Amino acid sequence: MKDATAPPTALPRSLLVLGGTSEIALATARRLIARRARTVWLAGRPSPALEQAAGGLRRLGADVRTLAFDALDPESHETVLGKVFAEGTIDMVLLAFGVLGDQAHDERDPVRAVQVVRTNYTGAVSAGLVAGRALQTQGHGSLVVLSSTAAERARRSDFIYGSSKAGLDAFAQGLGDALHGTGVHVMVVRPEFVRTRGTAGRPRPPLGTTPEAVATAIELGLRRHSETVWVPGRLRLLMSLLRHAPRPLFRRLPL
Repeated sequence: MKDATAPPTALPRSLLVLGGTSEIALATARRLIARRARTVWLAGRPSPALEQAAGGLRRLGADVRTLAFDALDPESHETVLGKVFAEGTIDMVLLAFGVLGDQAHDERDPVRAVQVVRTNYTGAVSAGLVAGRALQTQGHGSLVVLSSTAAERARRSDFIYGSSKAGLDAFAQGLGDALHGTGVHVMVVRPEFVRTRGTAGRPRPPLGTTPEAVATAIELGLRRHSETVWVPGRLRLLMSLLRHAPRPLFRRLPL
């Protein structure tokens, strides 16, 4: 979906990644560095993986800094993210943190199920509001939110994860409406199953995708000032059909 009233968005020169070890986020950062991005903040829990990710981006010629950020500590988000915006303009915030969980296990362990929801939804609401307000204060910028096709309709195989993404998706759409006309562009990205280290060993659906394909779609969405991006694009029609399928029929589908 494209906002026809808005001009094309220039690709960012400065980028803040919330979820700095995400393979999708790093593929996106690499692609944007190859275009024009020069400053990248990688926010995540301190770890060797976060430092390794930063080193890889530095080798591409970017000024990369790491930032201690915990999605499960919303009380800290305003202070932590405020330090980044105090350093200078941020053209784009990529909200890329999240966990898949283990559906079969989490159904039997409500505490773990809630942990999935707190990470994917509650933490994102806090970080999204803080980032959106900071972008609005500076008068421009994009907030790119990684949702999922699982947000479109609860599926038996992953309804805990899917419900958390459904909440995130609805929140991001509402935030985009709230920020419309302020100079802030909110884009929701809905990929199908993404083949990463974190999904290794899980069944791969026919329309599965890769971090690089999602990164390419994000770049195109930024150029077009899109509000919603599907990866792959043909999923938009398919998911519309599934969303409206009668429940007795939907239950029989291998989803």
